Amino acid sequence: MIFDRRDFLASVASSSLAAPVQQEQPGGNGTARRGNRIAVSTYSFWQFRNKELRSIERCIETSADMGFDGVEILHRQMERETNDYLQQLKRRAFTLGLDLCGFSTHQGFLSPDREVRRKNIEHTIRCIELAYALGIPTIRVNTGTWGTSRNFDELMKNKGIEPPLKGHTDEEAFPWVIDSLGQCLRAAERSGVIMGLENHWGLGRTAAGVLRVVEAVKSPWLQVTLDTGNFLENMYEQMESLAPRAVLIQAKTYYGGGRWYTLDLDYNRIAGILRKHNYRGYISLEFEGRDNPKTGVPRSLTMLRKAFA
Repeated sequence: MIFDRRDFLASVASSSLAAPVQQEQPGGNGTARRGNRIAVSTYSFWQFRNKELRSIERCIETSADMGFDGVEILHRQMERETNDYLQQLKRRAFTLGLDLCGFSTHQGFLSPDREVRRKNIEHTIRCIELAYALGIPTIRVNTGTWGTSRNFDELMKNKGIEPPLKGHTDEEAFPWVIDSLGQCLRAAERSGVIMGLENHWGLGRTAAGVLRVVEAVKSPWLQVTLDTGNFLENMYEQMESLAPRAVLIQAKTYYGGGRWYTLDLDYNRIAGILRKHNYRGYISLEFEGRDNPKTGVPRSLTMLRKAFA
């Protein structure tokens, strides 16, 4: 395990190791409604900086110890893609009683170069196939960004806004994204893997941008991954716009202060928005705080359990 088991259990004994209490609440058709299951992204442990927490196997084991229901795997965190490795991850999750419920991938379609877009289409199809091998029913996809920011820190300093490549426009790029994701639909349908377009900068920085792409593609195999931490203005209104299309919710928390920014998110309000639209799927924690994941992640789980019970 990542942490000494006795120390870990002592540190979170009063939090969320117990199984979630399933409360009966009215559903959309008047029937009893269970609380949302809570998952955690492996990114919450690794964060691209905690080398000792990179192992997906260790993240899965620690997620089970903390009391989560599922795990979302960050593709860039995987150390290899061989089938034996994929099946090892699937087996480990199953034996610990966890669902592998999401696969967070990266791609970029904001390029006037057809060859660049073709490579990203092939990469996305490959990710769909990896998800199928892992038994994961949905992958996070992005529009990509223009790449005109010096780095991600600068992009975040500018609230996700960056200028297009010289001589090009956002308006010109929408058809590139729509066409590229459209070319992935056959693989998604064949594999039974839903692509969830995330509000993740680029043309997906706003709910309107995400919906423009999804509604143009017009397929049940392209829906929405809603990230609670990626709207920096009118956040609740934008979340509500995406809620009817959401197949996975990524829930940000910032205990210890955020790496780039800290949002004061009202998860009771967010849970109410999702209930209004009868969202019954997973809430997947993306912990972006500076606290040690040993304390920040279980603290987040306690809060999310209460909000989404």
